[in-house]
Amino acid sequence: MTETDALYDVRERTENPAHASVDDVITLVLDRARKPRENHHNAHFDEAMAAVVDRYGAEAVRTVIHRVLVEHYPFRTATVNLDIRNFDGVRIGTTAVWTLRELNAQGED
Repeated sequence: MTETDALYDVRERTENPAHASVDDVITLVLDRARKPRENHHNAHFDEAMAAVVDRYGAEAVRTVIHRVLVEHYPFRTATVNLDIRNFDGVRIGTTAVWTLRELNAQGED
């Protein structure tokens, strides 16, 4: 499956209340960008998002995450009309997907 074939288990797409909402994902990504976790195996995602949020702003990151998780945009093209490098769209999309998986796994516990 390629990134363009991916459909994510996000509440706004599945309508399943057991799935995390896109707002939950955005909030956690932005919170961790503001205060990256120390000594965590996924701290590199937090640090990458801190740099991206600093460069482009929280609203642009929010838009890319929504486009990727809900509107089914490919990571690289989720940046269209946002003045964000495609590479950073991949970083944002990858972080959002990992965060969504983490939140959905917590709901399964």
